Amino acid sequence: MKKIPLNRALSKLGVLSRAQATAAVLAGRVRVGGRRVLDPLTLVAPERANIELDGGRALKAAWRTIVFHKPRGVVTTRTDPEGRKTVYDVLGEAGRGLISVGRLDLATTGLLLLTSDTQLANWLTDPANEVPRLYVVTVRGRVTDGEAASLAGHITVRKASARESHLLVELREGKNRQVRRMFDGIGHEVTSLKRVRFGVLDLGALQPGHHREILRAEMAKAFPRAPVRAV
Repeated sequence: MKKIPLNRALSKLGVLSRAQATAAVLAGRVRVGGRRVLDPLTLVAPERANIELDGGRALKAAWRTIVFHKPRGVVTTRTDPEGRKTVYDVLGEAGRGLISVGRLDLATTGLLLLTSDTQLANWLTDPANEVPRLYVVTVRGRVTDGEAASLAGHITVRKASARESHLLVELREGKNRQVRRMFDGIGHEVTSLKRVRFGVLDLGALQPGHHREILRAEMAKAFPRAPVRAV
């Protein structure tokens, strides 16, 4: 199980911000396994570590996973140095304690998973597990069948004209800006990119900026090999 710094673990548990967590640890307010820890960078596994704040009961984030329809012009980070709106700004309290499963860039819309389960997030984004992602893509110019066949993944040309082409793209990993780089490589600029499926989870009729909760049983059924954390 992946270990992360204690201050980051407290932030992911939705208890404190990263800065507040660092201050709390330095002030001696945090115990791990019954022992006071004074180093905010001490490595812990959030799902298993017995973390206490101010002598209270052990902190455990409730298991939550959501499907979120990410709007255009929103970044997939908790904070942005350029002051742009983030997915957490849009989600508000609903995003507390959740981490994104991979990212969608500023101009990309569609299905984004967020979860409180870091082990599950790591499994879903590990290329070795080949979790499919389906995108609806519009590019400038006509994409020929030969060009589509030359690209990685499974490409279906839905409509093509001299002006633009509409395609379905299925990939088994989520490299940064992969779809855009693929089409740039064959001379077609991506003008619209939307992820509509992650594994077997569909975006469906979910509107931009809205989300829906995923039950643990639904997640286990959707990804039977994934380590869906028990309560």
